[in-house]
Amino acid sequence: MKSVLIIDDEKEIRELLAIYLKNYGYETFEAHNGREAFTLFQKEMIDLVLADIMMPEMDGIELLKNMRQDSHVLFLFISAKSDDMDKINGLQLGADDYISKPFNPLEVVSRVQALFRRAYSYALPENQDRERIEIGDIRLDIKSCKLYKRGVQKELTSVEFKILALLMSHAGRVFTKAHIYEQVWGEEYMGDENLVMVYISKIRDKIEDNSRMPVHLITIRGLGYRFEKA
Repeated sequence: MKSVLIIDDEKEIRELLAIYLKNYGYETFEAHNGREAFTLFQKEMIDLVLADIMMPEMDGIELLKNMRQDSHVLFLFISAKSDDMDKINGLQLGADDYISKPFNPLEVVSRVQALFRRAYSYALPENQDRERIEIGDIRLDIKSCKLYKRGVQKELTSVEFKILALLMSHAGRVFTKAHIYEQVWGEEYMGDENLVMVYISKIRDKIEDNSRMPVHLITIRGLGYRFEKA
């Protein structure tokens, strides 16, 4: 049974989400602020975090920063802050998805299910090594979900891993933003270009010597992105 930690200072929202998630077979934990949530997170085995941004004592952003110090737990922001920059800031810090209030509880359940489906799952070509992909000085270990550049490990979120695995396993092929989104998020592309661009930028920071002049992850203007072959 997968476990979900629900964090919101509004009791009604926590209880509503818990009811729906339990109906779909998830175990739930609840916290009313970030500090309480972080203490609970350290004690329990949590598979996914649903967190509001605006909370007392410790807000969602600070909570995510603390969790990301030693965990890659799936993290979904739920917040009334719907500005694009709030969404981008959350994703840059390592959140896996973002949904705005007001929301339909069934949509939240669908996002949770999608996050679990896509976590560490992707399709490799039949002739591709199932344990690692190595191109130039970049090595992606499939079983451990770890990235190495010249032998030095670089931390990856689950979404970053999926995007990189998709592109590296099909090196030389151009993927549009829409294709990347649909393959990685498992949803129909709705034109949210910023989401894909944010993750491409974060991946470049980890694999390129100069992210402004990439030699591995190349932008094909007007089309999309391609991982260069060795």
